Amino acid sequence: MGLITFLSDFGYRDHYVAAVKARILQLAPQQAVFDITHAVEPFNIAHAVHVLGAVYNDFPAGSVHLIGVSDWGRGSGGWRAARYQGHYFVVADNGLLPLLTDGQADELVELSSLGPTASPTRDVLAPAAVHLARGGNLADLGRPAATQYQLLNRQLRLQDHRITGHVIHVDHYGNLITDITRTAIEAVGHGRSCTVHFGRETVRDILPHFQASDPGEAVCIFNSQDRLCIGINQGNAAELLGLNFDSQVDVRFPLL
Repeated sequence: MGLITFLSDFGYRDHYVAAVKARILQLAPQQAVFDITHAVEPFNIAHAVHVLGAVYNDFPAGSVHLIGVSDWGRGSGGWRAARYQGHYFVVADNGLLPLLTDGQADELVELSSLGPTASPTRDVLAPAAVHLARGGNLADLGRPAATQYQLLNRQLRLQDHRITGHVIHVDHYGNLITDITRTAIEAVGHGRSCTVHFGRETVRDILPHFQASDPGEAVCIFNSQDRLCIGINQGNAAELLGLNFDSQVDVRFPLL
């Protein structure tokens, strides 16, 4: 039996997470369920995509990722199950899946509800996740999906001497995670030094970790997903710099 991971915006104060887990245990008493987080900001698709995208590939191939974020999708219902890069995903048709997979899911089917429900994650998505974790075929869950709700990721702007990106997530520490990757910087920079510009600040070096700078100083690093991150050693960068989700960040290179 495969592993099910569970990510949601249900929080930790109510019974919603427990109700989903109880349904899974009713269907498969020995099923392993690993919580990623239930503190995704309510209905925040970008937050969910960032968290899941950062970690799902660390789980064994064949894992099933149950996603209870904005689980009624566009309001009228609609749910999907997909296979992508050796993993399975069950999620509302709310635009999350195309963002996560860049619209390139290897297989995608529509899920249908057996009747009215107040909890699609418990009553629609969880049974589908159990079916897949038991080794069931994706095609048995529904017909191929002809369409899905689309949201588009922001695209980096690459120029000869400059990369323009944006903050895509602010973590628990107030660190600013951007969509600028190490690969993009290497491709544009061709070995040149660079400066990172955000708000009114300029950082001239990308360091190996946040503690490599003095306390209180702004610092840039690459995180474990090779994304450029901005932080303040022992401080909250989002608060102190006045930056947040979608704030612009530039990486500039000297002229050749």
